[in-house]
Formats: sequence, structure tokens, C-alpha cells
Amino acid sequence: MYTIGVDFGTESGRALLVDVRDGREVASAVHPYGDGVIDQHLPGSDKPLPPDWALQNPYDYIEVFKQTIPAVLKQAGVKPEEVVGVAIDFTACTMLPTLKDGTPLCGVDQWRSNPHSWVKLWKHHAAQPEADLINETARKMGQGWLQRYGGKISSEWFFSKALQILNEAPEVYAAADRLIEACDWVIWQLTGVEIRNACTAGYKAMVQEEGYPDRAYFGALNPAFADVVDSKMQRTFGELGSKAGGLTAQAAAWTGLKEGTAVAVANVDAHVTYPAVKAKSGTMVMIMGTSTCHILNGDKLQTVEGMCGVVRGGITPGYYGYEAGQSGVGDIFAWFVNNAVPPEYHDAAKAAGMDVHQYLEHEAAKQKVGEHGLIALDWWNGNRSTLVDADLTGLLVGGTLGTRAPDIYRALIEATAYGTRVIIEAFEQQGVPVTELICAGGLPDKNAMLRQIYADVTGRSLRLAGSTQAPALGSAMHAAVAAGVYPNIDAAADVMGKLKDEVVQPIAANKAVYDQLYADYKTLYDYFGRGKNDVMKRLKQIRREVRGE
Repeated sequence: MYTIGVDFGTESGRALLVDVRDGREVASAVHPYGDGVIDQHLPGSDKPLPPDWALQNPYDYIEVFKQTIPAVLKQAGVKPEEVVGVAIDFTACTMLPTLKDGTPLCGVDQWRSNPHSWVKLWKHHAAQPEADLINETARKMGQGWLQRYGGKISSEWFFSKALQILNEAPEVYAAADRLIEACDWVIWQLTGVEIRNACTAGYKAMVQEEGYPDRAYFGALNPAFADVVDSKMQRTFGELGSKAGGLTAQAAAWTGLKEGTAVAVANVDAHVTYPAVKAKSGTMVMIMGTSTCHILNGDKLQTVEGMCGVVRGGITPGYYGYEAGQSGVGDIFAWFVNNAVPPEYHDAAKAAGMDVHQYLEHEAAKQKVGEHGLIALDWWNGNRSTLVDADLTGLLVGGTLGTRAPDIYRALIEATAYGTRVIIEAFEQQGVPVTELICAGGLPDKNAMLRQIYADVTGRSLRLAGSTQAPALGSAMHAAVAAGVYPNIDAAADVMGKLKDEVVQPIAANKAVYDQLYADYKTLYDYFGRGKNDVMKRLKQIRREVRGE
């Protein structure tokens, strides 16, 4: 008996076929999105998109099902009737406008050339003015729910993006019968049922126990926004692990599975990972990829500066699920390799039989802590936690004519570790303990230096997910619950979850040096991030003016 978890990432979608009896990963397949991340111009157009835009093509998601699920069935020799459930996880907030029947507006000829009709990917940061208005208005009106989100709603979240559509393309907003998370849209396409999941609603759409903010609040943002919930969304939500419906005949044809196969309510990539690594209360799980999402369960409700949200049962039942994050991690390392590493290092990597990342790690790992003389701020894609400000940018201090590529590469990795330490300290200052770290994702699995740096900087032991595809495994576990194989996700985790045996312990001598460097990082963090010097924002504004944007 098997289930399939489909993990929708930033660049591709992955299907994982899992044996529900023991969590054994039987087969996997990956399909890159045809249009990838759309941040330069729309497909078929040469008109540049404005800065900070990041879009996707929703039809790329459907293609993932068509390509990967038949592939894993064939690879494993598994019959369709042996698969009892399917579940997905997704980056969030990734949202789109659709017609009443679920047709994406970008699939309608009338709207295809308008970028607001396309999917707004999680790292679409162009809605910062809307996020600022959402936060300012909430404070003026005394909206208590704001503290559940660390005191600030991000430009990445649902209503920031929805309000941007209304403000900049009211005709698109008017044409949209639905505004919906991409993960929920995908489940709609599989089952024919429009059902919103409680996880993205709680963390990304400002839904708490009492529901959404009231109509008066939304109307204060824009009078035409007052009825956004009742006219374009839903007020009922599917619980994590519950069954959304069964595969339609069309979806069965896409996947090669049986019509009626159980489909779980959608979930977020980070949150499905928590049970996949058997995490317990007090353990912070870091899902590290292009960005990092930090999640942990706590026994009590607290407000924490800059957290992305806290939702009761948002990760697993019975606990308060906390989320924070960094909006650039792997993306920062990739930017550096793609744009700032001299050819000699590419040549040396090729000669050594390594990719450039591996080679830079190999060279940087030879250094003692502090040897390169650099400190960086990890804001090359803005700051998600704790400052919640997409207009912040990167910084490198200490460079000389002797600075080399491996030095900068290591400094950038250290910067992301410092950023994680800021998040940990914010939680602990509010009485939410963080006892250990568990990492999931390709970055920590491939990079031993990164693992040791994170342990040394944070002063905590670090473990690795037992699967390199932990989100997809977590989704497969939720599919098993939706299919009735296990009564709840805890029971599924006991059998199907896994961790590697390796435990990375902090090295005391390294931590002592990193404590000194971290103190300077924090000085820079506060100076540039808390309004003492807004040079980063001024530079962005000058760039916009010069470009005529």
C-alpha cells in the first residue's frame, strides 16, 4: 500500500512514492516548471516586469502531475490501485486570481498580458506599500490579531498581494471571482472541490480562532476591499490531514491513478516537514532551500517579534505552531556563484570534478573562524524575520584587495546563520524554548561546512532529516492520514518519519569567536534595519526614479 506526496518548490515539482507500512521511499521524479520563476517579463512578451516581481504559470503545476506521477508508478512497478492517497505541499504565500470555475485569469486571453492575472510567487515583494498600509491601519484601529504575526504583515502574505491587485489593476481584481492560494487551487483541480486549508489561512491570510479581521478593517484599506473575504474567498477551512475529496476522472487521466483516490487538504512545504522528521515541542525545524522557513511547536501562546505567525494546530494538533523565516538563503549563494565568482574558480571546480558551490565550500572550509575578516547582512532578498521588511538589501563589510571568492562565500553562509540566531533569540526572549535544530532540504544535506557553522553560531546541536525529500515525505504521510491508514499525523510520524543518526555539535572555540562576530552583526542589523540609517531604501528609491518605475 502506497501514498504519493507532491512537493511544489520554487523551481520545480517533485513526486515521491512512499510505502505507508514503514515510510520507505520507493520512487521519485522531478519536473522543472516550464516557465520557471517569471521575474523578467511575461512569457511571449519582451516588456520588462517592475523590480521585486516574481510570478509563475499555474499550468506548470498541472504539468508536474502529468509528468511525475506516471513516472514514479512506472519506475516502481506499482499498480494504480495500490496507491491509496495523494497529498501536496507548496511554497506560501503563492496566490492567484481565477474565475468562478477555477480558470486562472492568466489563462483567459483578455487578461493574459496583465501581470496581475498571473500567480504571485511567495517571493513576489512588490506589494510592500500594501503591506505597510495593512500594518499602519491595523495599528491605528487597534487590531489585536497583528501581534499574532509578530507585529507586522509581510509583503509576501496573501492580503498584501491581493490589495496590490486591487490598487494597481482594479479591472483584474473585478474580474477575479476567486483569490486563492496556489496550493488550494491545485487541490481544486485534482478533486473538483474548492477547499481552503487551515494552514495557509492561519499563517498567510490573518485568520485566527475568531476568523478574519472584520469588514470595517478591510474597508479602511480600500473601500472596494471591504468584502474581499465574502466575495472572493471562503470562511470555512479544511484541517490538515483531512480528506479534500477524490481524484476526478480528468485528474486520474493526468496521473494514471484511479478515479476517487483520496486527496488530502493542501499544506505548506515547511509544515509538512515537521512530522516527517519526528520533531517534538521545542525543536526548531529549518527547511532550507532558496529561502529558509523556521517552524516549531510550543505549549503556550506567545507573541514574538517578526514571527510569520502562530496558529493553534497550525503544524500538529494540540500545539501552538510558530513560524518565522529568512527570505533569502540558497538564493543568496546562487546569486553570488552566478554573478560574482571569477572564471578561475569555475575552471578549478571543473578540474576537481566539483560544481562551483562544492569547490567554494571546500576552499572556505580550510579557514579558521574569523580568518576572512568579513561580516555580511543576509538581506539580499529582504528580511522576513524579525524585521519584516522587503525593502532591506544586502551588505558586506570588511572587504579588501585580498578578499577572495571563498571568503565571501563563507561570509554569506555565516550571515544566514546569524539571521537564524536572531530568530531563535526572539523566540526565547518571549519564553518559547528552542532546544535543538533539525535541518531539512538540499543545502544542509550537501554542505558539511554550513551544518557546522549553524551549530557553532547558534550554540545548538543540529540534526538532519532522514530524507532528502522531507516535504514530499511529509505530504505522503498526510495522504496516509487522509486515506484512513493512520488515525492522525502523530501516528503516521511514528512509523513513517525519519532522522539521520548524525548529530552536529557546536565547537566551543568556534562559538566563542562567532559570539564576537555576531555582536557586530547585531549592531549592523539594528543600525540598517531599524530606521537609524535607511540608506538601503534610499538607494532603491533612486534606482526606481532613474529607471522611471
